[in-house]
Amino acid sequence: MPMYYDRSFSPRPRVRPHHWQWLALLCLCFALSGCGINRIPTLDEQVKSAWSQVENQYQRRADLIPNLVETVKGYASQEQETLTAVIEARSKATSIQVDADTLNDPEQLQQFQQAQRQLSGALSRLMAVSERYPELKSNQNFLALQSQLEGTENRIAVARRDFIQAVEAYNTEIRTFPGSIWHKLMYSDMPIRENFEATAENADQAPQVNF
Repeated sequence: MPMYYDRSFSPRPRVRPHHWQWLALLCLCFALSGCGINRIPTLDEQVKSAWSQVENQYQRRADLIPNLVETVKGYASQEQETLTAVIEARSKATSIQVDADTLNDPEQLQQFQQAQRQLSGALSRLMAVSERYPELKSNQNFLALQSQLEGTENRIAVARRDFIQAVEAYNTEIRTFPGSIWHKLMYSDMPIRENFEATAENADQAPQVNF
């Protein structure tokens, strides 16, 4: 008896083993993306962004100083030593630049902080000197510069705080599980970030420049 086969029927093609391997790899990638594998570079970028704000605010302060010095000089030219100290401190502070490439250099960061502290001290002395000149204290240009300087000091304090928090989050991530695993496996070239150091009491507070 002859046998007939249904030619419309065809067996399901067998999936090759390497297809399953690709599928497993794809699933693994999705799983890893949800386990924080991208968290370390994300936090690192946040550190760099926060540092940019620190630099911007310090530069804003430096830009205010020439006009401030000229205004004070118009009423207190005999205070040459104090004025010179501010000018020299500004020059030193603006000559030390710390960008994303040198942010991990402890010595460079320390030099930057020291220069900015010296400038803050020189500005404080300048403001103290200005107390002896009533006409200067009532000058509209000086009052405007004083207000801008006070606002900038507050912005510097906020930017420093945000940078400190960003560095702490990054450093904590690469030193704790599971971030420490990803750091060893994939981001070993990204070291622990240096942070600002508190060098005095209330170092996180803006200096007072009120009259």
